[in-house]
Amino acid sequence: MSNEDTRPSAIRWYYEGLSAGAFRAMRCSACGRLTFPPTGCCEHCGSWSVEGAEISGEGTLLFATHNIAPACHPRFEAIAPYVYGHIRLKEGNIVQAIVLGVEAVPDQLHALFKRGPVPVKAETLTMQDLPVLAFRLAG
Repeated sequence: MSNEDTRPSAIRWYYEGLSAGAFRAMRCSACGRLTFPPTGCCEHCGSWSVEGAEISGEGTLLFATHNIAPACHPRFEAIAPYVYGHIRLKEGNIVQAIVLGVEAVPDQLHALFKRGPVPVKAETLTMQDLPVLAFRLAG
């Protein structure tokens, strides 16, 4: 059995980190880049030579929109309507996540758009079945 076959699940490790308030990625030893959220191999070069790394949780909201109704999954019904967006992490990766600190109403979304890129900080939303990554407006 190869080393890759005995490694713990990257997905389980990611969600255990979210539960503890840690934001985890995989760093590739071949190209040095991060894969976030983590998977078993590097999303950039395809190498299986990756190891766990924690990231800052800091980023920049590039753009945001609101969800559609009904929520895309029952776990999100309690927080709908909500805002989600594309965030460029301090480490460079771009992720999609729920955005906290702004209501999903036209006036607030328009004001956010006019502000341009906005700093955000990652946090964990505790849902009934698993933790969920979210970012809160920081500025």
